[in-house]
Amino acid sequence: MEGTNPVNKKLAAALSGGAVLVLALSGCGSSGKNNDKLDSWAKQVCDGVQPQAKKIEAANAAIQKETSDNSTPDQVQKTDAQAFQDMSDAYKAIGTAVQNAGAPNVDNGAKKQQDAVKELGDISASYATLKTQVDKLDTKDQAKFADGLKNIATSLDKLSQSGNDALKTLEEGEVGKAMAKQASCKVASASATASAS
Repeated sequence: MEGTNPVNKKLAAALSGGAVLVLALSGCGSSGKNNDKLDSWAKQVCDGVQPQAKKIEAANAAIQKETSDNSTPDQVQKTDAQAFQDMSDAYKAIGTAVQNAGAPNVDNGAKKQQDAVKELGDISASYATLKTQVDKLDTKDQAKFADGLKNIATSLDKLSQSGNDALKTLEEGEVGKAMAKQASCKVASASATASAS
């Protein structure tokens, strides 16, 4: 049943772009002046992001593995649906971590925080929609299944390229510097980079 493989490879390529979204939350840059309030905010967010980044990385790996095996449509459907569910849950949990941390101690911190929480919620909802789409695919008809996967890969591609603008805005300047100091953000960033490459 090798017919699904080229399409599923496209899906995997599109999915690895999704890992970039986590990178947006894992801060980089060198630390500037001390801001204890901001540092403790960054630690709380980074500690919340780290396990979710690992979950997203594992979901990526599952889909990548499915593309290298000669998997049946049933196996592909099951793996992809679970991966999208995991990603939806992970982005929702990252949103909760940002929400629970409160507004960062910077100019417009509250607005930046709320925009990022909304964006994370939207990303979570998008992955939940993709899961529903995968669940509905007809695995008995190879051609229909391949077409369905192709549409999902296109949606995924759009999702991975679209808006993590609020996340980028959230971690501009001092916030990014504070996050860069956190060990848990460095780990999240490393694993997201690995799965994106």
